[in-house]
Amino acid sequence: MNIALWVAQVLLALVYLAAGGIKVAQPRERLAASGNFNWMEDSSDAGVKAIGAVEVLGAAGLILPQLTGIAPILTPIAAIGLVVVQVGAIRVHLTRNERQPLPANVILLLLATFVAVGRFLG
Repeated sequence: MNIALWVAQVLLALVYLAAGGIKVAQPRERLAASGNFNWMEDSSDAGVKAIGAVEVLGAAGLILPQLTGIAPILTPIAAIGLVVVQVGAIRVHLTRNERQPLPANVILLLLATFVAVGRFLG
């Protein structure tokens, strides 16, 4: 079970580090113009940067506490935070009638839930 949790944590951390890093590093207008982030048309610059920062911090929270043994309770808490991020993402996509991203959002939500439950119980 520990190996499966680590695999899920690393996969989630890579996804959120990449997605959050892009949101933090790139201007919102450039990302929205790319066509991959249509939801950003309705968001402020600060809102997009905040979501990116939460995703980057969540990625770090999935790995560092468990890896170092320093406050490992933060790993499932970070996973819960990323569940909340995905619930928000699903809500935004449903409101905007964007169905294409929903399967990825659900997979990320389920993986984060798996990590949260597994690390809380383990």
